[in-house]
Amino acid sequence: MRVARLRARLRGWGGVGAMAVVCALALAFVLLLPGTQARTPGGPALGHGHTTEATQARAGTCTDATAQNRSPSPASATGPAVQAIKARGYLSVGVDQNSYRWGYRNPNNASGALEGFDIDLVHRIAKDLLGDADKVQFRAIPTNERIPAVRSGRVDMVVRTMTITCDRLEQVAFSAPYFLTGQQVLAPRTSSVTGYDASLAGKKVCSATGSTAYDHLSADKKDGRLPASTDISTTVPNQLDCLVRLQLGEVDAVVTDGALAASQAAQDPTVELKGPAFTKEYYGVAMKLGADDLVRQVNRILEDYRKDGGWKASYDKWLLPTLGKESASATPPTPVYR
Repeated sequence: MRVARLRARLRGWGGVGAMAVVCALALAFVLLLPGTQARTPGGPALGHGHTTEATQARAGTCTDATAQNRSPSPASATGPAVQAIKARGYLSVGVDQNSYRWGYRNPNNASGALEGFDIDLVHRIAKDLLGDADKVQFRAIPTNERIPAVRSGRVDMVVRTMTITCDRLEQVAFSAPYFLTGQQVLAPRTSSVTGYDASLAGKKVCSATGSTAYDHLSADKKDGRLPASTDISTTVPNQLDCLVRLQLGEVDAVVTDGALAASQAAQDPTVELKGPAFTKEYYGVAMKLGADDLVRQVNRILEDYRKDGGWKASYDKWLLPTLGKESASATPPTPVYR
């Protein structure tokens, strides 16, 4: 019965959705991916190139509301981390391969290349560091493997809708923010769930292991901001697995970044965003602690990416259809460096 219902809903997705589900169910470990695909062309210049310099924050003063302001200022000087990448000849990057419009394999693309907003950013970093946008080795990494992959040196960086938080800053280094989003609830259109509120009482909610969504669910349930009867025990390696559980009827709602949820709602017309975003979060590029030269180089690249229209062109191509031009996410965040 559940399988029949899932098949019916997948017909609404089309090829992309079916591909994404297969990838999500199969991806329980790190996969080595090919890295040959086209870059996104530039677009009109933006007027958001202004940056401000903040005083160096002392240890112990970090709050998640300002965690995105703790990255070092941009610089072009190379150091050990950048030199190692140049000597190797390619950039190793952890990404997603099943997040529609962020990092996914388009079945209509004969080359099977990865596409999406995060993938465009990776190509831009490779072009600026190595002179060739295609000198990238992509590794598909589950949500809960993002930090271990960086810390172990399996990848040089992770560009995978990763929110900057104080806890994560103790484990990895982050670039300045490149995208603004917030947590939201995704549920069937016919559901009685109205958002991140009392309507979640008695409901089963899914989130990805190691995600900020689960962190909020866990903390809010302990503090009483979430109904005590809300079941948050369902966690999965990849966020898209939550959507599969939702389609199978195994959970009642999903909590994830609004930007990702909007893309999933675009894939499956039987689900929708419920209520407004209840957090304000920023995505950053994660790198190894101590790789300050690489972090500064990435921050320099992000500065240029915003100024020359590359960021705007990528947003318009991948995210404008789902988030719109009036969204707070439609403008790149203005960085504040430590």
